[in-house]
Amino acid sequence: MARARSVLSDPASRLGLRDLLLEALSGVLQRPGRSMLTMLGTVLGIGAFVAVLGLTATASGQIGEQFSLTKATTVNVADRPRTDGVAPGANPPSNFPEDTDSRLAAIDGVRAGGVWWPVPAAPVVAARPGGENLGTGLTLFAASPGAVAAMEPTLVAGVGMDAFVQKTAQPVVLLSQAAARRLGVTRLDAQPAVFIDSIPYTVIGIYSDVRRQSGALLGMIIPAGTALERFGNPGTEPDRAAQALVATRVGAASVVAAQIPPALRPDAPDAFTVVEPPDPHSLQDKVTSDLTGLFLALAGICLLVGAVGIANTTLVAVLERTEEIGLRRSLGARTVHITTQFLTESTALGTLGGLIGTSLGVVTVVSVAAVRDWTAVLQPAATLPAPLIGTVVGLLAGLYPALRAARTDPLKALRSA
Repeated sequence: MARARSVLSDPASRLGLRDLLLEALSGVLQRPGRSMLTMLGTVLGIGAFVAVLGLTATASGQIGEQFSLTKATTVNVADRPRTDGVAPGANPPSNFPEDTDSRLAAIDGVRAGGVWWPVPAAPVVAARPGGENLGTGLTLFAASPGAVAAMEPTLVAGVGMDAFVQKTAQPVVLLSQAAARRLGVTRLDAQPAVFIDSIPYTVIGIYSDVRRQSGALLGMIIPAGTALERFGNPGTEPDRAAQALVATRVGAASVVAAQIPPALRPDAPDAFTVVEPPDPHSLQDKVTSDLTGLFLALAGICLLVGAVGIANTTLVAVLERTEEIGLRRSLGARTVHITTQFLTESTALGTLGGLIGTSLGVVTVVSVAAVRDWTAVLQPAATLPAPLIGTVVGLLAGLYPALRAARTDPLKALRSA
């Protein structure tokens, strides 16, 4: 009787932290295959989260560097030709002086600069006299030697333009690789020619890329002097008017832009519209934020799928372990003990998924940076809390199954056994 009174007076059962962790670990390791598949969604979500932020930061550095070297050193000058006193249907002469190249080169900070424009007429381009017009889709550009130098073409054969071909209006042409393939020009040792409006133009060079004025990648370039002599003045439409392309040294674009109009036309500096390069930091930030938002949305979807997987697996585990829950309740386990046990299991799955996903994300960023010869950028503010996100996902995903397990009636559970 004394023994019975002692038992009845014992305090309520308790579940220590050590026992709780052991029970949760046992539940996770009891079915390792299912546990790994359950963690897969969290692993993918956290891995995508870390990889997206790391790759975005890494690529942004490269984008910023390339932008600074190209866009921030490019100044465009648009002509505003006056049409008063010009015969109807005729194009007025350009406001750019004949010695534009030398005037631009004299400005401190200018590396190269000159005038260019698309030829107003659509000439017939053929590989032989009277042949099929192969110029559809190709644009014929007129450019001075300074403009060609500012474009910085990557020549794969031949040479660029010089002051001689410009001054003497030579019938020569530079072809992009796309134009060369269409016209069947593969080598220059035989001095091949293409026919523009039935007039032969000797091909002096083929370029594969341009650093500025990307429209020239699908076109051909003839000297500006030749274009003026054979096709007349540039057009007056914004996309046909003469323009100046200026390549500057890094950091000199703003100063150069302010000096260009009076250097070209001291008597009429308002005849030009100068377009300075945009702020590279604002553009880079906008591109980075757009990409980050898109990929973070994808990472969020992966995390949501992972949370559903954890919740589903935990709920199935609750249904499969009804007998175990009833037995625990009959031996004195309280509602909070059952809730805590299943919450700890789901949280452990989420934490392990977060750790594995973070590791995979870091490895992905470092591997991509190494392959592309970039400098890997990993922000601690985004990388270090990543496993904690997995913990929170596991905790929230296991909340409903844990509460359902805690509400299991021990008598019904034991009867069903």
